Amino acid sequence: MSGGRKPLLIGSEVYRGSSYGPKHPLAIQRVPATLDLIRALGWLDPRRYLDSPRATPAQLARFHTPGYVAALKKAEAERSVPPEVRERHHLGAHGNPIYPEVLRRPATGAGGAILAARLTLNGGIVHVPGAGTHHAMPDRASGFCYINDPVLGLLEWLDLGLTRIVYVDIDAHHGDGVQLAFHEDPRVFTLSVHEAGRWPFTGRLEDRAGGHARNIPVPQGFNDTEMAHVLNAAILPIIRHLRPQAVMLQCGADALEEDPLARLSLSNNSHLAVVRAVMAETPRLIVTGGGGYNPWTVARCWAAVWGTLNGYPMPDRLPLAAEGVLRALEWDRAAGRNPPEHWSTTLVDSPRPGPLREEVARACQVVLEGLPKPATA
Repeated sequence: MSGGRKPLLIGSEVYRGSSYGPKHPLAIQRVPATLDLIRALGWLDPRRYLDSPRATPAQLARFHTPGYVAALKKAEAERSVPPEVRERHHLGAHGNPIYPEVLRRPATGAGGAILAARLTLNGGIVHVPGAGTHHAMPDRASGFCYINDPVLGLLEWLDLGLTRIVYVDIDAHHGDGVQLAFHEDPRVFTLSVHEAGRWPFTGRLEDRAGGHARNIPVPQGFNDTEMAHVLNAAILPIIRHLRPQAVMLQCGADALEEDPLARLSLSNNSHLAVVRAVMAETPRLIVTGGGGYNPWTVARCWAAVWGTLNGYPMPDRLPLAAEGVLRALEWDRAAGRNPPEHWSTTLVDSPRPGPLREEVARACQVVLEGLPKPATA
């Protein structure tokens, strides 16, 4: 439904070499590996690649407080924060370290999300793998997220005149910052599929944020069969009911089985199935990245997402150039010291089917109850 326009990819070199610190889960090179893998596959026409701009302080203040934005700017300049700033804004604390690009990097993700909204005003698809930091709050960092770029991209769509938007989040963690941002705005409906009982411990099945949010907390071991059911019994029925003018899909890769920060068991086939189905239901689509803490599985997933958006056939075995990108990755965990061969030679996982548990089926039924009427244009 994108009107025949070819998808666009937004990236940046700000991520290359940028790290939250050697012991942090985001010490890994995710976005650079994704972009390098896409190029090595021959899947990137330079005319369809855009370098992400950096969001200005004024753009960031569309959601974040000016005081918080100023604190981020000072933290980057001084590489430290005083105790009162740490306490108030959670900078340098709670998993949100001060690192050299602590403002530039998230502001770049935000600039990419804002640009994607502008580029899709008249229809189309944009993939922004560096965006998807869905936990950041107006006045503080949260969950490795300093700027909430999904919120800023959604606000840009609203500012451009759209009035019916659906935000779908398949990250292993609840998209709490995005739900909070729009809990009083019926123009944006948020739907999050995430691991039950996982940080930030929000997003219960009963949590509807005033009626225009739905949450599907899923059990550990959540498998491809169950995600297919969630897609067909909840995600697609909600989208078809609301008839959105635009959809943003947060495509975090931490729900994959090999991710160290969650206990879900999806293959990347599930992510690709969601992308394929959702793109057929909306004239405007932005796909972001999100969580994901195994560099091989993240790069393979997000590169395959780009291939899916373009309708490219998935190779059974990666060409040597693409294989070289993956073999060059490093990960300071036991699995990273001796990675399975298929992490470097294939793009698409073997399927991971399993039983459809009653709690998953029931959650899909519950979230369809009492859906709001579509907002008027």
